[in-house]
Amino acid sequence: MAAPRRRRLSLEGRTVLVTGASSGIGEATARAVAGRGATVLLVARRADELERVRSEVVAAGGHAAAYPCDLTDLDAIDALVTQVLAEHGAVDVLVNNAGRSIRRSLALSYDRFHDVERSMAINFFAPVRLTLGLLPAMRAQRLGHVVNVVTWGVQMKAPKFSAYIASKTALDAWSRVAARETWADDVTFTNMRFSLVRTAMSAPTEAYAGRGATPEAAAERVVRAIERRPPHVNTVAGTVGELLNLLAPRFADWLFHRFDRMFPDSKAAGG
Repeated sequence: MAAPRRRRLSLEGRTVLVTGASSGIGEATARAVAGRGATVLLVARRADELERVRSEVVAAGGHAAAYPCDLTDLDAIDALVTQVLAEHGAVDVLVNNAGRSIRRSLALSYDRFHDVERSMAINFFAPVRLTLGLLPAMRAQRLGHVVNVVTWGVQMKAPKFSAYIASKTALDAWSRVAARETWADDVTFTNMRFSLVRTAMSAPTEAYAGRGATPEAAAERVVRAIERRPPHVNTVAGTVGELLNLLAPRFADWLFHRFDRMFPDSKAAGG
């Protein structure tokens, strides 16, 4: 029997919460969903930048509210959930965009276990805590969608990103399991496995200078994912890398080792 098709989700009149909304993909996504008629709830740590985005969205005719929050503080996330549900009721769409990328080789990481801890804190624990807080209301109204901005690294397993890719892979896997439990409630999940996007997060790596998609282009892909609700959005290169890892893992190890040698650690990675 064929799986049932999910109805497309219109953003008009929806409530969309976007984390990491003060810059980059999050800011561009917030502007894009507001432009399609959604009320966007902006979440980030920097209150001043968040207010800038909110005021600009409102000036452009959109609806937005700002919620400064340190997402590495789990108690602060719980308080955020309580406030948002009290003021807006159920959130229709959650975009888990806030994150931290660390590009650092193992040779520079032996005494830096905190890289793993802080990657997991913002890339896995924070979005899971926030999603768990908002899920009951989504399931009760029998409609909801969660978009996770992850990385093509969950497929490629690129060197020098062990802490970052591990944390994003955890979120990717958690969401695929959650989607199977919320299927009957019409609550769906999409993992956006992006390649390089030109943001402040990628700027410290000299090899990435001038490369990658713009935040606006990435945001348009997020909007399409909200409307169409696919389980994941991949790149061609990511899919090829995933197949290579499955079909020829030792060859893939050798190939990525060669790439690893070609692109050394950045100055930022060395401290």
